[in-house]
Amino acid sequence: MPTFTVDQLAAIGTQIFEAAGAPAEEAQTVARLLSNSNNVGHDSHGVIRIPQYLQFIENGDLTPGAPIELVRETPATAVVNGNWGFGQVITSKAMEIAIEKAKATGVSSVVVQCANHIGRLGDYAQMATSHDMIAMVMANNHGAGRNVAPWGGRERRLSTSPICVAIPTGTSKPIVMDITGSVVAEGKVRVMRNRGLPVPEGWILDAEGNPSTDPNDFYGPPQGAILPFGGMVGHKGFALSMIIEMMSGGLSGAGCSQPDATRVGNAISITVYHILHFAPLEQFYQQINDFVRYVRSSELAPGFDEIVVPGEPESRVEAQRRAEGIFVEDETWRQIHAAAEKLGVRLEE
Repeated sequence: MPTFTVDQLAAIGTQIFEAAGAPAEEAQTVARLLSNSNNVGHDSHGVIRIPQYLQFIENGDLTPGAPIELVRETPATAVVNGNWGFGQVITSKAMEIAIEKAKATGVSSVVVQCANHIGRLGDYAQMATSHDMIAMVMANNHGAGRNVAPWGGRERRLSTSPICVAIPTGTSKPIVMDITGSVVAEGKVRVMRNRGLPVPEGWILDAEGNPSTDPNDFYGPPQGAILPFGGMVGHKGFALSMIIEMMSGGLSGAGCSQPDATRVGNAISITVYHILHFAPLEQFYQQINDFVRYVRSSELAPGFDEIVVPGEPESRVEAQRRAEGIFVEDETWRQIHAAAEKLGVRLEE
């Protein structure tokens, strides 16, 4: 199982995407964000996606260098059409627009249509925290990436419905909630399949609606489905997914999950709050950090040795992987290597 530094993974991705026709700056942006996902422990949104993106390019579903258009805008809002370019490039630009608008108006909202897979939402939300802003980012799969069964159903009807909220703390470590309305992101099932491991109980159903731990039962044929998060109260995750579908697919004009939608991508909804328009920064950060300290002060329940707040697991994994390296499972590395060879790119073993 090969091990890499985050910079090595970024360099590999950049080399491959440039060979596939991506402009140098785009290739660097996509590769950097994929490798950063691996670096903070979200392997499901990391370099495992390289072969998938190359297949999108080959199929004509992803257009490197596609122009990013403003469909309409006001001082506080914008609708962005990514013209099916790299999702990481489009979403980074959309967040930059949202940040600039929030500086002037206090609150901004930008929605995106026609973006390819955007990867980990936390990277975009944290762009805002460095400007003393709060960001909320959510996405659906543009109506076509149906992976999740509704509460009480067995067939795929919804996207995994990711949502991220990042709140600055006045330090280098913001509070970052990055979750899905499903019990797990599809990429995490993909990682387990590539590692030849079963998925935990409660993640997926097979095509007949029976619980399964075999990741191949999800991919089929025939296809199974991921469950909404919440276990016995999965109706809550289902409700959250419904709202995220409407807020991202509906507002952007890309559409919510539908049987006739065929082009998989992401429709995105971004909302940014400039804290200074609401409260003095010093006061805000004092309240946030006092609150975090108070939460941590709770007596621990049996079986726990600490209270971990959102965003902390990623920070710890990042420190560990910068010291020890990032391992890539053999099957994922084989797929990346094969894709590179197809493009005439020679990768070091």
